Amino acid sequence: MSDRRDDIEGEGVVAAEYALGLLEGAEYATARTREASDNAFAHEVARWRGYLAPLHDGIDDVAPPASHWDRVQTAIRRVSPANDNDLRLRRSLNFWRSTTAGMTAVAAVLGFLLVMKPRPAPIPPTVAAVQAPVPAEQTPPMVAIASGRTAATVVISWDPNTRELVLGTAGTLAADPKHSHQLWVIPAGGRPRSLGVLPAGKTTHQQLASALADLLQQGATIAISLEPRGGSPTGAPTGPVVASGALSPA
Repeated sequence: MSDRRDDIEGEGVVAAEYALGLLEGAEYATARTREASDNAFAHEVARWRGYLAPLHDGIDDVAPPASHWDRVQTAIRRVSPANDNDLRLRRSLNFWRSTTAGMTAVAAVLGFLLVMKPRPAPIPPTVAAVQAPVPAEQTPPMVAIASGRTAATVVISWDPNTRELVLGTAGTLAADPKHSHQLWVIPAGGRPRSLGVLPAGKTTHQQLASALADLLQQGATIAISLEPRGGSPTGAPTGPVVASGALSPA
């Protein structure tokens, strides 16, 4: 890798020193005259000003420790005045002093930018949506289709949540003034329990008490028997069962 100092020898050093304001007296006057009359020199000065100007904008120069320059000055004094490299060495010293200060300023700017770099806005914590309490699960309604020894078909609908029993009759349940139709529930493995005498009409609704409602479970049989007028005198079916069907989920 080549030494970068070779790129600023000769006219490049004069242009750089003039751009940095390091020249004094006759050297400064000569450089200023050349800038006005020598396009190549003026271009070189402008180039150096473009490189160096951002290093000092809005930032004070940060000088290296004085002890470093004292050591350099001491070394220069040891050089004989007759040595042709004396002036060149002094110019290089001034150039690199300013360049070093400029680079220190750049480092300060970069450090400031890193410290002041905007941080991403904190993500607000996610708030869980408050859900309304879920109502208790309801028991699905059930239905039974009772048919058999009659031309009529009775559809029985049972809603365990409201304890409402609804009967719909398709056709006519044959009866006479001396007999009534009585509705029964027969739990699996249990005895028949009366749900009441069916009134005249195609559709009936009745609300059951808790003791009877508990008997209407899936698989229980709903039956209709023909009983004496007003219902069975014994609390159990005494006449023929004209229609029956088992409860199942609707």
